[in-house]
Amino acid sequence: MAKIQRGIQSIDVGGRLLHALARSDGAMMLKELAEAADMPAAKAHAYLVSFCKLGLMEQDAAAGRYDLGPLALELGLVSLNRMDAVKIATREMTGLSQRTGQSTAIAVWGNYGPTIVRFEQSIRPIHVNMRTGTVMALAQTATGYVFAAHVTSAQIDAALAATSPDVRQRATAKRALQALEPEFAAVRQRGLARAQGNPVPGVNAFSAPVFDHTGEIALALTVLGSAAEFDVTWASSIARDVKATAQAISERLGFRE
Repeated sequence: MAKIQRGIQSIDVGGRLLHALARSDGAMMLKELAEAADMPAAKAHAYLVSFCKLGLMEQDAAAGRYDLGPLALELGLVSLNRMDAVKIATREMTGLSQRTGQSTAIAVWGNYGPTIVRFEQSIRPIHVNMRTGTVMALAQTATGYVFAAHVTSAQIDAALAATSPDVRQRATAKRALQALEPEFAAVRQRGLARAQGNPVPGVNAFSAPVFDHTGEIALALTVLGSAAEFDVTWASSIARDVKATAQAISERLGFRE
């Protein structure tokens, strides 16, 4: 049986005010904060005074509104600097694989394009040539679609130059990607890319982007499996799970949509 950890009730209560302010779109009046934290205004005020002394909050003397203070900002920046996106995603991919019963992969943008840095085979092995260091095709894979939809044109040009020394081949590849822009736009709108038996016949995949606190893509989280056991419809439980997991990792990295 898990041991129940005892905390300090006053800190738990005061924390509701910090949560309320963090979820808001901006500074809040005392009454608004108290209502959001579900406590009397007089009680909330006492906590706010202490938080302001600590620097967790600050009050605009003219408007009377409360906002996050310098210490809250410092703590947030320190936390972001200590985060490792791949490490956080790796902790989540095992659970995702167990829930879906499918293989999972994490890819980051490398010198040659989308590069696999983690791969976990499910209990249902699939015959794909995927391992750490594998570079995924931008125009043929779900992982590639996710990155093509979110990285800059300069990043794509650099990857094409690194993988193809022939100028004509690079130009052809660039035109092919530009022709796929409507599909990349759909990936951005849906927050999800899909592959059906391509580039590997009989293997389907969903891939979702993970964003950092600046809004830039940090990695792609991909689930893949045999087409016979992989529901590829957009409303499938696999699609929902990979998207929700990617969003949870993004929030952990400080991303706010």
